[in-house]
Amino acid sequence: MLGNNIALSEKDLKYVVLIIDGAAGWPLASKEGRTSLELACTPNLDAMAREGSTGMARTVPPGMEPSSACACMSLLGYNPQQYRLGRAAIEAGSMGIDIYEDEVVFRCNMITEREGRMYDYCAGHIRSDESRELVSALENVLGGDDIHFYPGVNYRHICKIRGHGETLEASCTPPHDVPDQIIKDYLPRGRGSALLRDLMWRSVVVLGGHPVNKARVSRGALPANMIWLFWGSGRLPDVPSFQDVYGLSAAVTSGVDVIRGMARVMGMGVLDIAGVTDGMDNDFSGQGAGALGALNEYDLVVVHVEAPDESGHGGSVEDKVAAIERVDADIVGKMLDWAAGELRVLVMPDHPTPVELRTHTADPVPFLLWGEGFHANGAGRLTENEAKGTGLLVDPGYEIMSRLVGM
Repeated sequence: MLGNNIALSEKDLKYVVLIIDGAAGWPLASKEGRTSLELACTPNLDAMAREGSTGMARTVPPGMEPSSACACMSLLGYNPQQYRLGRAAIEAGSMGIDIYEDEVVFRCNMITEREGRMYDYCAGHIRSDESRELVSALENVLGGDDIHFYPGVNYRHICKIRGHGETLEASCTPPHDVPDQIIKDYLPRGRGSALLRDLMWRSVVVLGGHPVNKARVSRGALPANMIWLFWGSGRLPDVPSFQDVYGLSAAVTSGVDVIRGMARVMGMGVLDIAGVTDGMDNDFSGQGAGALGALNEYDLVVVHVEAPDESGHGGSVEDKVAAIERVDADIVGKMLDWAAGELRVLVMPDHPTPVELRTHTADPVPFLLWGEGFHANGAGRLTENEAKGTGLLVDPGYEIMSRLVGM
């Protein structure tokens, strides 16, 4: 059950939810059994952990896919088993794509295929301007009355299909789950899969010789030479607004469409902060400053940072640790300076993205609640082991929001 809309406090408190996407992980054998969170130097988070309440939360219910859509829905205080928001539909909504009766949408990644294998799930993090040209070519050649392609951010795009609802029955595998695997072994399968497989194979012909890819290869970049369709979904169900449920006006900053789309579904504002991206080129400092500035207008701001997750998918311990450290220095540090006793904060990953696995898991994640009303419970850092050591477990994870806002 979601909480009821009740008065929270006589004081004019403000709230920040900091989602360090995919920051949790497994002990790394190459790093003496330490996780990325343990390897990172995070003096600001350490200070908050010593003063606040730390524990573990199960954001992915048993049997559900450990996607950011599911995990972030829990983190934001909604039961993902009750409100099943298809990820492709969320992203489509963020992009302004309407989904009508008899229409379905699929996430359409640009990937790099090499010798029949999944060489790179994101085509070397192709730029949005380049991928827009490639999506336009797909629309011109493969699109029609019943099939349309829409450009998104970097390698993430949308394919909308009309009159083929059976495609939602196909069993699809996310590309980041099959690094360096033989592609044909992981193509969509089962009822409704034929059309999806046909589009994916035909995209090779469209993209392979495209001038954008020729230019990328000439400068040593990976070509985006195939599409990968997955995370299919239909129209979104009605979801109560965050303000109706929790009594707070809220806004989100994120570099990815799925989080921005989820915010719109929940009736939250979406902050347009220059320099916010999904990778290490993110303007961490600008994102933190912009989010805190928005507290002049909103009661609660969600700061979603994608870079640790992308680094985990890429298998880079160094980048993942660096991303966590940037969050601590450029975002958490600003929160501590701003707080002045009038801020409550929730910091946590949505799900783990173990570097050695290069995809998500459904394991519980560490969280930190800091500010008025939260007291030290024995942790000295925001890490998996420190959080487990407190003995505090929030399960189901969607109850974490009620703890933050005092319901």
